[in-house]
Amino acid sequence: MPIINSIVSWLNIKRLHQIDLFMKYPFDVQKDTLFRLLERAGNTVIGKELGFSEIRTIDQFQRQVPVHSYDELKHYVSRIMKGEQNLLWPSEIKWFAKSSGTTSDKSKFIPVSIEALEECHFRGGKDTIAIYSRNNPNSKVLTGKALTLGGSHKISSYSNQSYYGDLSAILIENLPFWAQFIRTPSQEIALLDEWEEKMDLITKETVHDNVTSIAGVPSWNLVLINHILEYTGKKNLLEVWPNLELFTHGGVNFTPYRKHFKQVIPSETMNYMETYNASEGFFALQDDPSRDDMLLMLDYGVFYEFIPVSEIESPQPKVCTVADVEPDVNYAMLITTNGGLWRYLIGDTVFFTSLYPHKIKISGRTKHFINAFGEEIIIDNAENALRIACEKTNSTIHEYTAAPIYMTNITKGSHEWIIEFENEPEDLEYFTAVLDNALCAINSDYEAKRYKNITLDMPTVRKADKGTFYKWLSIKGKLGGQNKVPRLSNDRKYVEEILNIVK
Repeated sequence: MPIINSIVSWLNIKRLHQIDLFMKYPFDVQKDTLFRLLERAGNTVIGKELGFSEIRTIDQFQRQVPVHSYDELKHYVSRIMKGEQNLLWPSEIKWFAKSSGTTSDKSKFIPVSIEALEECHFRGGKDTIAIYSRNNPNSKVLTGKALTLGGSHKISSYSNQSYYGDLSAILIENLPFWAQFIRTPSQEIALLDEWEEKMDLITKETVHDNVTSIAGVPSWNLVLINHILEYTGKKNLLEVWPNLELFTHGGVNFTPYRKHFKQVIPSETMNYMETYNASEGFFALQDDPSRDDMLLMLDYGVFYEFIPVSEIESPQPKVCTVADVEPDVNYAMLITTNGGLWRYLIGDTVFFTSLYPHKIKISGRTKHFINAFGEEIIIDNAENALRIACEKTNSTIHEYTAAPIYMTNITKGSHEWIIEFENEPEDLEYFTAVLDNALCAINSDYEAKRYKNITLDMPTVRKADKGTFYKWLSIKGKLGGQNKVPRLSNDRKYVEEILNIVK
């Protein structure tokens, strides 16, 4: 085992030097990334349409290439799925990451090129291990197997040569052959479509493996862990996998799940590492276990731009590169990638906690918010307020969603929260008051609307029975993979669906 760790350390040295380089010279690395992307795609259809070969400066790039939503790139994507190539990116594209549908029921299909796989997603996985190994030189994580939850992929209805599915499934499908020896379950089981059947088979196969790490979305891993404990009759996961030492997580805020994981993995030496790995690319990872922010990875073939959320609706918003961003400003993220996304508004919002090196936290979604009354509640606000309410009431939350209650001619507006508790508060009214006070303290716009109940009344919190959100996801056909409960919505669509189950 010391020999294995020595070899890994030797292989990681060069890469860790490269990471240190972009931490010191972020703008230079990003500028080089952009012009390599433009050069590669100069002869594509979009490259010719927008004159990539004529672009000489970042300012010119921002003037010449418009900001794109998915709808504005969709006609290219549809043509690629039918078999056309060289539209958005020069190399052949046959894989498409299907969006998890957290902002709407309409699916999005994100092109995944070989460069996006090799230079972005797989490099992110390798860097996760490299940085983890540097932080934990005595780690034995590579002496066992990594348990990864995959989604499912199907042949696209557009063409028998193009495929779509969850990003996790695409990554598993395209892993190099040697990677199959260090991960579990088998590829056949990992890519099953039926979640509950897959969970049973994963359990039966992996309980006999030496699992040293697990990776994926916290909520679905917790469901699997509880299933494994029920199947084995063990009290905690360390009785099943005594060498387990790392959980690499992403997709949702880990804070509401941390207590649950400490209960099922009661170890002071268990390590947790956050990554920011979306369908569109691998963007950031937690490089310092003593901090809860993530290092923005600047040499993955992704050029980043940032629009202050306060200007997102402006016809000419301020657009920043890594050279211009400021700490503690909420930004909508634009990406230009080696998968053929050009100035793509990904929908996530972030803020910088550090510059040189550039570190970020995910604050929410541009479309996942509540702003029915000018209160501008984002996910970061909601989850911080819920954390405070849980701490003060000794409760824990499994899932939640929230939406506005609209004003009528005789009532004021308010917010409605549906919460599935793991440990319920003794006094729900007190929990609601703490939540409300915390939101006032965190968000001045909310506080102003709540002042003397002038605009907003006290929020309504409804308890949901355990399994309610699981049932809702099942009804929607969104069990497993990277599917997530929508946390905040500016309309009542999700809330009304879930209330029908509650009732």
